[in-house]
Amino acid sequence: MKTSVTTLDAKTAGELDLPDAIFGLEPRQDLIHRMVRYQLLKRMAGTHHAQDRSEVTVTGKKMYKQKGTGGARHGDRSVPQWRGGGKAFGPKPRSHAIELPKKVRALALRHMLSAKAKAGEIVVLDKAASAGKTGELKTQFAKLNLVNALIIDGSEIDVGFARAARNIPNIDVLPVQGINVYDILRRKKLVLTKAAVEALEARFK
Repeated sequence: MKTSVTTLDAKTAGELDLPDAIFGLEPRQDLIHRMVRYQLLKRMAGTHHAQDRSEVTVTGKKMYKQKGTGGARHGDRSVPQWRGGGKAFGPKPRSHAIELPKKVRALALRHMLSAKAKAGEIVVLDKAASAGKTGELKTQFAKLNLVNALIIDGSEIDVGFARAARNIPNIDVLPVQGINVYDILRRKKLVLTKAAVEALEARFK
């Protein structure tokens, strides 16, 4: 699958062949959905905690005598029906993560890349390098019509480019090791450098 390569100044820098095994699949929404759910559940802290009746600080004294009140026979203030009592079946610290095989995760990423390619929302850059000035980079992005984008560079990101891009809203920059389905999905366009495409080819060989 041929695609044109562009520079940050919106000039043509040749063509690149995107491998069909990564960018030419028929996207499966079920795989992408499973991967997004896996990512969101895995990052949940799971630190929620409510005190049950064994943890609340209340007196252990019997509230009132057993007989003669004409009401229910209560013995403990820590039970859930009293104010200040423990919560019944409240949340406890736990992991929300679910299992998803490594091969399924890799396949989901390939399907997400294919979905972006099919929608025509992939831009291939010659390289992502900048002097570190946000104003200059915003002007260059305007030429490329990048308003909401995820930019994936090679194994190392240019320091000046990362510094300039971090002040621009709706623009994310990641090294190729950090590419993931959720971040691709939440941005309109996916921008890959030539180094990123080569790294992805090597990863999925």
